[in-house]
Amino acid sequence: MKDTYKHKGLRKRLVESLIAKGIQNETVLQALLHVPRHFFFDRDFEDFAYEDKAYPIADGQTISQPYTVAVQSSLLQLVPGMKVLEIGTGSGYQAAVLAEMKAKLFSVERKKTLHHRAQHILNLCGYDVQLRYGDGSQGWLNHAPYDRIIVTAGAPEIPQAYLDQLKVGGKIIIPVGDIENQRMMRATKLEDGSISQEDHGAFRFVPLIGNEGW
Repeated sequence: MKDTYKHKGLRKRLVESLIAKGIQNETVLQALLHVPRHFFFDRDFEDFAYEDKAYPIADGQTISQPYTVAVQSSLLQLVPGMKVLEIGTGSGYQAAVLAEMKAKLFSVERKKTLHHRAQHILNLCGYDVQLRYGDGSQGWLNHAPYDRIIVTAGAPEIPQAYLDQLKVGGKIIIPVGDIENQRMMRATKLEDGSISQEDHGAFRFVPLIGNEGW
């Protein structure tokens, strides 16, 4: 796989389009500028890698629209070195963006094909990400508690496992709703164990499958 001047130019144009759509977080924009998104595409769709659209990957899943990745990454309010749990490794693209942002990242994927492919590509790119194949709806207890949790699949509600594995003061970014449409929620865990929630608009994700999902 090669990252050519043409690819870098297309990434620059993509980032400029995201700025025009309101993305302001400079750390996120720089991460998107550096991650070779075409590495995470199936060969048949590689020519579309720098369009601001979601595209199919294996096992009926999708690689998220760059705008969606930028929104979720910005909402994390990530500080370098924070321990982050990602639910839904998928193609590995969101994981690469978080790794560029210097997260200490742990990511869970329930589709074995995607897990192995993401592992291969992330290793090839030199990103230090801990990956696990399993039911992401239950989090990853072994490495809890987490400063941040980011979920890249739509859930009917915030799974209790995530709240249990989140530090006090930590934040969860998760699309919540029905199978077709969700609202992007940012939940913060308060000192008494309760959560405060903020609604950041309508989005559409594949469903979160598992014991605490659909």
